[in-house]
Amino acid sequence: MDKSDKIIVGISIGDTNGIGIEVILKTFEDKRMLDFCTPVLFGSNKVISYHKKVLKLNNNINGVASVDKIIHGKINLVNVWKEEIKFDLGKTTDIGGKYALKSLQAAVNSLKENKVDVLVTAPINKDNIQSKEFDFPGHTEYLEESLEGKSLMILMSDDLRIGLITGHIPLAQVSETITPDLIKEKVYIMHSCLKQDFNINKPKIAVLGLNPHCGDHGVIGKEDDEIIRPTIKEIQETGKLVFGPYAADGFFGSKTYEQFDGVLAMYHDQGLAPFKALSFGNGVNFTAGLSKIRTSPDHGTGFDIAGKNKANHLSFQEALFSAINIHKNRIEYQNLIQNALKV
Repeated sequence: MDKSDKIIVGISIGDTNGIGIEVILKTFEDKRMLDFCTPVLFGSNKVISYHKKVLKLNNNINGVASVDKIIHGKINLVNVWKEEIKFDLGKTTDIGGKYALKSLQAAVNSLKENKVDVLVTAPINKDNIQSKEFDFPGHTEYLEESLEGKSLMILMSDDLRIGLITGHIPLAQVSETITPDLIKEKVYIMHSCLKQDFNINKPKIAVLGLNPHCGDHGVIGKEDDEIIRPTIKEIQETGKLVFGPYAADGFFGSKTYEQFDGVLAMYHDQGLAPFKALSFGNGVNFTAGLSKIRTSPDHGTGFDIAGKNKANHLSFQEALFSAINIHKNRIEYQNLIQNALKV
């Protein structure tokens, strides 16, 4: 591969007191990673140097003033700020949130300007990052506001992809939020995503029920019979292979998920609890449905092990490979569409 053809991966460093920088640096300890992409970190030389010293890591970092100055075959770092900042490894602080946001904003701006091809985000703390500039429950909502499209949060591993019909909202609001239009929107996003991002020609999608046992014909709630089933039937009439609703406990307990290309859960923990039980440490969070590609590891800031050189980098590495593969799949899909139109 010509160096100029390498995929440029923008990387936000996450909370400066967490394990984000550690998993990034550990991922690129293997120099073969630079054969797959050109990484561009958004942060500060001083921050990276501090973490390298604490963790006793020896990555060579190429500091640059802008993405235009990056060098292929090296780990590049765009210096977003120059000032010294205080570190409190393992603690949630306003400083950690402030500079996590600075890194994220710079990375997203470069993504929007096509200076990087994809974005991989290290974990933030959803509390200390809150500000006038970031009034969102998490990365997914922030990116939906910043980029074109409607988002769908998908947690994925080699044999499982789980999307969320409702995301970071209180459980008390879930049932009133689920509407036929929302279910249709998320099904269509997942269907499109599976085709263009994963090269699956005829995706097969499962939809989970809301209530225990899918309501038991109204005994434990009416939403499954009155909202979810009729909506799935309506979607099926368009020719899409969408099935359900399935009771979540039996669906995962019997490994029925292995029969589907994608699964849609009604709310956050209904999808993420089984996913992390099955795939934690190797999973990837993918923000589907947007004009640009963003992935992240399936874990949080890891404050309890920050600075102790105990963080496992495999999920971040998988997030990196996933972003690269999805980018290639989208290009291939667009080429197929264009060629089909020409014929």
